[in-house]
Amino acid sequence: MSAQMATILGLGVMFVIATALPINMGALGFAFAFLIGTIFVGMSANDILGGFPGDLFVTLVGITYLFGIAQNNGTVDWLVQACVRAVRGRISAIPWVMFGVAALLTSIGAVSPAAVAIIAPIALRFAMQYAINPLLMGIMVIHGAQGGGFSPISIYGGITNQVVERAGLPGNEMSLFLASLIFNLAIAAIAFFVLGGHRGARIAANGNGSAFGPGVSVDIRGHGGHEAADLHDRTRELAEVQPSGRPDMEQTLTMIGLGSLAVLALVFSLNVGLVAMCVAVVLALVCPRGQKGAIDKVAWSTVLLIAGVITYVGVLEEAGAIDYVANGVASLAVPLLVALLLCYIGGIVSAFASSVGVLGATIPLAVPFLMTGDVGTPGMIAALAVSSTIVDVSPFSTNGALVVANAQNVDKDRFFRTLLIYSALIVAAGPLLAWAAFVLPGWM
Repeated sequence: MSAQMATILGLGVMFVIATALPINMGALGFAFAFLIGTIFVGMSANDILGGFPGDLFVTLVGITYLFGIAQNNGTVDWLVQACVRAVRGRISAIPWVMFGVAALLTSIGAVSPAAVAIIAPIALRFAMQYAINPLLMGIMVIHGAQGGGFSPISIYGGITNQVVERAGLPGNEMSLFLASLIFNLAIAAIAFFVLGGHRGARIAANGNGSAFGPGVSVDIRGHGGHEAADLHDRTRELAEVQPSGRPDMEQTLTMIGLGSLAVLALVFSLNVGLVAMCVAVVLALVCPRGQKGAIDKVAWSTVLLIAGVITYVGVLEEAGAIDYVANGVASLAVPLLVALLLCYIGGIVSAFASSVGVLGATIPLAVPFLMTGDVGTPGMIAALAVSSTIVDVSPFSTNGALVVANAQNVDKDRFFRTLLIYSALIVAAGPLLAWAAFVLPGWM
């Protein structure tokens, strides 16, 4: 058996085992990376561990540790109450506020994971405190961050536009930006209505799980009679909420720390995980009582899961499995089919790997195909860009992992599976919809 086929088969076996048995997929990822990497790929242990996502590990641990401190000292609660006051109790407006803020941050140059790392903890705490579906809130933050991610001054936009320019292909920076923004906005709107956001969906922990979130049930009945009166009372109550006085010294220092995190990560492009860890350590030294128990809030099972799977993806890449599949697709003679399959390759790979890396690989891979003129270049570039980033809702991506790690008062395993189901739907439908929206019109 070739190394490529062995690694692809191993990935499938991992999914089957993790689905059928209560085994952390990250542990399976490390085990399979070692076994398949050494036996079939000829990698050493150091080579295998070279694929360990150290940056993502530090980001997950640093962010959840910092916000664990902020939760312990009441800073998050104070911020949540301030946000409730700002939206005047309009429950249905809250997810859109989070979408808009995340989109704004990435459109002015923030890396998508940095924006999600800053917004998601507050948004999900907000969701827990005011009975908003955590799945809805999490995906609204991610789609917002992805929607703004292709502005001409953004990281994704810069990478994509540079590749297109170097290849001598025609491009349109604003069309690419608007394509991503409108596409993510449409997906977010569908999710908003399907998950009951427009009805002020009520969530009550029942331990059973549902399609709307793990361990929760969602009441999306029409608001008539008692339901309407109850919703009115809740809305009025939220509209009257005010932050509980001025923040105390510890909360003030924590907000200064959070502000510093935002500035250093977004303006100076410093590593968000390392900055978060530094802020957390300073707060722990200055206010030691507030950090008691904060380390326990780090989502260690999620960290293990993400790190193990991405380490295995490194073995996949070393074996040449991704290039093997991509080259096989590119050799087909039907232009529209090649375009569709390239979109799916970008989407599937990006669900497990860095979107920045996937963009840097799939667009150059498509250049020879685009040079033939069989499909419109701007539309194909937009389809590849959207397909490679819309899937960042996957819990195996940095953005999805941050949402899972920061979800409040949920069964993390069930929430992970629910987000995984949603991301599987996006992986299945997203590239097809992007192809239909951006490639087909140019062909016809």
